[in-house]
Order: sequence, then C-alpha cells, then structure tokens
Amino acid sequence: MLFLMDIWDSVRGFMAAGGDVLWLVAGVLFVMWVLMLERYWYLNWVSPKEHKAIISAWEAREDSTSWYAHRIREAWVSQAKQDLTARMLLIKTLVAICPMIGLLGTVTGMISVFDVMAVHGTSNARMMAAGISMATMPTMAGMVAALSGVFFSTRLDAKMKISLAKLKDSLPHH
Repeated sequence: MLFLMDIWDSVRGFMAAGGDVLWLVAGVLFVMWVLMLERYWYLNWVSPKEHKAIISAWEAREDSTSWYAHRIREAWVSQAKQDLTARMLLIKTLVAICPMIGLLGTVTGMISVFDVMAVHGTSNARMMAAGISMATMPTMAGMVAALSGVFFSTRLDAKMKISLAKLKDSLPHH
C-alpha cells in the first residue's frame, strides 16, 4: 500500500509541475486508450464470430452467382468493414490532438513565465523555472501520448485490413 501511495504522490507531483493542461492530456490519452482497447477486443473476439456468421449465411444461399447475390455479398462485406472501422477516425483524431494539447501547455506555461517576469522581474529564477516546467512537460506528455497512439492505431488498422481481406477471400463469387 505504501508503494501505491508513493506512485500516486509522484503522479500528483508530475501533474502539478505540468499544470492544468497536463490533466487534459491525461484525459485525452485515457479516452484514446479505452477506444483502442475496445477496438482490439472487437477485432479479436467479436469480429471473428460475426465473420463466421456471414460466411455461413453466404454458404447457405442457394444463389451465389447472380447480380443480386453479388450485391448482397458486397453489402455484407461493407457492413463488416463499417463495423470493423467504427471509432477509428475518432482514435486517429485523438492521436492528432495530443501534440496540439501539449503545445497549449507550452503556451500557458510561457504565459506564466512572462507573468512572473512582469511582476518580479528576471531576478526570481525559481518562479520562472516553475513556468518553464509547466511549458515543457505538457509538450513532452502530448508527444509521448501521440507516439503511443500512432503505433497502436497503425497496428490496429493493419489487423483490421487483414481481417477484412480474409472475410472477402472466404466469400467466393462464382
């Protein structure tokens, strides 16, 4: 329990040094990861069952060669693609927003530095250092959040394309 308290104190200290914008980065990061984990869950557990249902429905059809049968196949594949790629645009948007929120932290931190300089002059280095810390930490956190999101969302995208290609290959058109 003491170990967890030490970790919590470290996190609180980091967040306090980074300013309020760091909480916004953390919130966006949390939402982004919840969405990515949901997509991984869907891709690995729900999607295979749905694809099996589509394949069995296609194989149960008597007509798989007519123009209508091909349109039905296209509709099923399109629906599967839509289900697979749901929320991916939101994930990619959150990834792109992370560095921008970090830059917002840079701006607010520099405003804090200039405020200290206006009130106390350039002689109070300690107060200016707090503002500089508030300026750099959100930028770093935003970049780290974006990098983790880029890596995992790209992998997720690739796995989705493979899953969809397998589905298409499993639905032969005669």
